[in-house]
Amino acid sequence: MATILDLRKLKLRSGDQYRDEQEIELEPFDLGGQRYLPVPATVRAELTVTRASTGTVFELRFEARLHGPCYRCLADAVLDVPISAREYQASNPGDDDELQTVYLENDKLDLSAWARDAVALALPDKILCRADCAGLCAECGKNLNDEPHEHDEPAADSRWAALAELKEKL
Repeated sequence: MATILDLRKLKLRSGDQYRDEQEIELEPFDLGGQRYLPVPATVRAELTVTRASTGTVFELRFEARLHGPCYRCLADAVLDVPISAREYQASNPGDDDELQTVYLENDKLDLSAWARDAVALALPDKILCRADCAGLCAECGKNLNDEPHEHDEPAADSRWAALAELKEKL
């Protein structure tokens, strides 16, 4: 269920500021074919709405924790993501996309969509169980964090035998 704030109820004038804590429900994320769950699914966020003569500034701050598989070894990974997001909506934006926020429609601010996008933008390229995760062995598939090992040199591929013979002749 989306968390929506009706700005008409705030009745802000130029120079006014509204601060409140909001309960925002976060949806699970699908990244790289893997699913990451926010725990807890509902977070407490600090919302600030500041009205100026040229428009409105929206600020959102919260902490999100995601649980899911490690990118390298597929073990459980937990990631804490601090969020500090800001959006601006001009009073008269015209056709300029930079002067309007996609989260505001008919004076209703979609906090859930904004929070989801803010978390997605704050995520690292790879979610790891730990910074020095060794991953899975390319030969046997074992977790190198649990069983660090190396394999003997792999047997030569028979398809390359003719080239190996040619190399020996040179």
